[in-house]
Amino acid sequence: MGARRFSDGGRRGGRGRGHRPMGGAGGASRTAVLVCQGRAVAHGRLAPGRFDDPTAFALLRPEERAVVEEVRAGAMPAGVGPRLAFEMVRSCGDVMAPRTITIDDAVRETLLRAPLRTGPAGASPNADPPGAGSADERPDAQVVILGAGLDGRVWRMPELAGRRVFEVDHPASQRDKAQRAEALAAPPRPLTVASSTPLSAPTYVPVDFSRDDLDAALAAAGHRRRAPTVWIWEGVVPYLTRGQVLATLGVVGRRSAPGSRLVLHYHPPTAGFALGRLAAGLLGRLGGVENPMAREPNRSAWTPRAMRRAAGAQGFTVVRDDTMLTLARRFATPARHRQSLRGSRILVADHG
Repeated sequence: MGARRFSDGGRRGGRGRGHRPMGGAGGASRTAVLVCQGRAVAHGRLAPGRFDDPTAFALLRPEERAVVEEVRAGAMPAGVGPRLAFEMVRSCGDVMAPRTITIDDAVRETLLRAPLRTGPAGASPNADPPGAGSADERPDAQVVILGAGLDGRVWRMPELAGRRVFEVDHPASQRDKAQRAEALAAPPRPLTVASSTPLSAPTYVPVDFSRDDLDAALAAAGHRRRAPTVWIWEGVVPYLTRGQVLATLGVVGRRSAPGSRLVLHYHPPTAGFALGRLAAGLLGRLGGVENPMAREPNRSAWTPRAMRRAAGAQGFTVVRDDTMLTLARRFATPARHRQSLRGSRILVADHG
């Protein structure tokens, strides 16, 4: 998703020494585009029956779709630069299918355990009932996507219908997404979207994490502390310092009622993953191809034990924590770059 700038301690003035802005033009995340291209490549091709994301192609601009169409057709282009772009997008597709399936399944598990209540006629299903206090009276479960980038879940996951969904990201990235989302009203063929109307209209929470208070921003947007929350933190943690990760986990912990779930994607400290990023950068310079990760360098890596401890300190109990290679084998998706897949994990943890 869109890697953004998080501030240490969640307070203003949190720029650390040596901090530099990440993202593309105007602050929008370039890696969010790569991730979206990966989902578009995988749509209908990898893990058929399990993975499907018709929103991805529609959220891309015409010049970003060209390499997706080449990969889907298996048409390797000529030249070092185009070949590198082809391989980068194809590899991203290999990652995005198992990653998206796993995150979506974790979200569904939680929401299916907490079905929407049926309120009085004309009442919002998310309104806080008068005198609420018991478990049966708690507000409906909500969803927060941290660093949402070009996420398309509000258009494609029926489980989100009627739910409050908060998309947190840098203001520039959210403006970029809003412009792209207009294309969903007339999606290009052959990758179409069933409806141009989101199943659940997202609440955009614009946050410059290097300056803004995430806790206060969520509260102002209407996020409810005493309602269970599914937190999706995908494709962001590697780009943050350890202090920024811990500070954000602190906000997540404080705003998580019993029954909440954290779905977190992170990278362990493996030499193979770091070398892969270095090689991609070198080859990109040689081939004259923009490196989408150049402005969003890795800032932290976590061992499974350290991440488990960090989540546990906020009241979360880890349910599972798998490498992307394990997930690729589970869903029978391509595993062309095993070292890279080993260097990426998804942790699922429950609160309360």
